[in-house]
Amino acid sequence: MERYILIVEDDTSINNLLKEAIEKENFICEQAFSGTEAKLLLDMKEYTLVLLDLMLPGISGEEVLGYIRQKGNIPVIVLTAKDSIDDKIDVLSLGADDYITKPFDIKEVIARIKVQLRHLDNTGDNTKNKSKDVISYKDITLDKNNFTVKVEGKELPKLTKQEFAILELLIKNPKRAFTKEEIFEYAWEEPYIGETKTLDVHISNIRKKIKTLTQVDCIETVWGIGYKLY
Repeated sequence: MERYILIVEDDTSINNLLKEAIEKENFICEQAFSGTEAKLLLDMKEYTLVLLDLMLPGISGEEVLGYIRQKGNIPVIVLTAKDSIDDKIDVLSLGADDYITKPFDIKEVIARIKVQLRHLDNTGDNTKNKSKDVISYKDITLDKNNFTVKVEGKELPKLTKQEFAILELLIKNPKRAFTKEEIFEYAWEEPYIGETKTLDVHISNIRKKIKTLTQVDCIETVWGIGYKLY
């Protein structure tokens, strides 16, 4: 199955380096060198994944990310020179699935791309791999076939892959309190290394999306352990 990856990076040398390395992994790459060009390409074709720099001429990377999230749930890995925890939290809050700080090791980029694509297959976002499962708990219904979650019959705003996976795990096991390590490794499909901010931001984003539909906070924080559903 062909995978189409869009690289959005205004530095020509970096963009070309990424393209060359990614194509060696048998992915198909297209390049955009500005936010405006990226938006045009996104209107013309469906991509499997987007590598997105934030500091772009024309339309900013943040605006491009917002536009991608309006269109759907394409995995987005942000490339950023900002490396503080607050900056990373901001990136995830905007809807990015992952981030890589510059300067980066090209092997790390490839590894993170593969993690996102593997997760894409496992969550059923690709139509050829979609599960028919529909799971429910109380007023929450998760449909893996359509990649949607409904609360009280109303669909939640667009979810990232990790947000969907977190809800899937909790809904499948509503009486169980999961540790942050367990949730992280399930949703990201990579070893937990002790950093909790990323998971906490995703939980916060899920809660905000649920509160657009209802005032009931169905995710309970279990202090000293992690999270569970009410």
